[in-house]
Amino acid sequence: MTDWEGPLGEAYGRAVAYLEGLPERVVGPRGTAGELREALGGGLPQHPADAREVIADLAKGVEEGLLPSGSGRFFGFVFGGATPAALAADWLTTTWDQNAGLYAASPAAAVVEEIAASWLVELFGLPSGTSVGFVTGAQMANFTGLAAARHAVLRKAGWDVERDGLIGAPAVRVLAGAERHDTVDRALRFLGLGTSCVVPIPVDDQGRMQADALKDALNDEGTPTIVCAQVGNVNTGAIDPIEEICDRAHAAGAWVHVDAAFGLWAAVSPQLKPLLKGIDQADSWATDAHKWLNVPYDSGLVLCAHPEAHRAAMSVRASYLIHDEHGERDPLEFNPEFSRRARGFAVYAAIRALGRDGIAEIVERCHAMARRFADRLAAHGVAVLNDVVLNQVLVRFGDDDELTRAVVRGVQEEGTCWMSGTTWQGKAAMRISVSNWTTDEQDVDRSAAAVLAVAERLG
Repeated sequence: MTDWEGPLGEAYGRAVAYLEGLPERVVGPRGTAGELREALGGGLPQHPADAREVIADLAKGVEEGLLPSGSGRFFGFVFGGATPAALAADWLTTTWDQNAGLYAASPAAAVVEEIAASWLVELFGLPSGTSVGFVTGAQMANFTGLAAARHAVLRKAGWDVERDGLIGAPAVRVLAGAERHDTVDRALRFLGLGTSCVVPIPVDDQGRMQADALKDALNDEGTPTIVCAQVGNVNTGAIDPIEEICDRAHAAGAWVHVDAAFGLWAAVSPQLKPLLKGIDQADSWATDAHKWLNVPYDSGLVLCAHPEAHRAAMSVRASYLIHDEHGERDPLEFNPEFSRRARGFAVYAAIRALGRDGIAEIVERCHAMARRFADRLAAHGVAVLNDVVLNQVLVRFGDDDELTRAVVRGVQEEGTCWMSGTTWQGKAAMRISVSNWTTDEQDVDRSAAAVLAVAERLG
């Protein structure tokens, strides 16, 4: 008989030990690439091996190369951690091993996605009937939302892009802020529109799109146009004036897509929701459940107020596929994958375990901890470059690029916490992202002290 208990028991024990050790674990990988190759490599195995030993060796081999992004003191990127319910559901997802492409392949996965989708639409305050696709991350969420947008604006111009492609099609313009995320440009490359279709719209000193400049750019009437707005600048967390953008774009016949990888979750917070005024007026949205919902990777979400455009851009029919005769939801009609992981289980479990109030508490606490971080550093003369509107803090040391980069490296090497570096308006900066459901005041105070100690040591 197959031995499930051996390898699964080994994995469980090591997983719990890892999770329970996160609060005191050094935050950062410690092994070099060479050391990892030596521990894990070797020639191609020729003979079977004991599965439990394989798992034990794997866990030991990767130990020094893991980046503990689930730590409450990890601030390097906009990564969340994994709540217990979400992680447990993700383990079951792997065990059940469902192909969530068709209802026929997994009725359970399809129905759970349908339920979780309705909860998400309600949480975000989006129009009833908004369609939802469960994708890998913000990259594919932006890709899918922009595919729906491409379909809609070209259909309006009398062109069937799914049938006829782009050769000979009317040119499409994409108006996007100069501080847009790179996943937007990459999605446009994937979609065959290319980055030259982008008309950069000027932004203010926080990275917010200037609505007056957008108005001027929209004057070219008759050209199929997509406007890409942003909720949560990757550096500053700044939020575009969504309501004004939607009003002006729709008056010009344009589609509005919102890149809101982490910022859309602010809609769940009574405190922060006013910052997203007009968010329900957009046409499509991209976000990540593995950010502020703290669901394990991968778990992106695309939402569309026009399900017919969403489905037209993504759906497929083939003689060998079994499409439910009663019209049940086939997930592949809303995302670009055929065979796919059943991502809805973890999202369902996270929402069910936290509820609206629990999600709002995580968002508001992360916001409060970001402000606390900024206050602690500013009190010691560190320059805070942004208004802390969500969870991003951007700081600079001594108005010096080299010192700032050295502090970032020094903090990463010291290990109390982990931040990443960035370039903001031509200057080096440290970027602090507070997204983990476990981060508390002690984490922030301990991390701020470590940052200040490194900065003082370096001058």
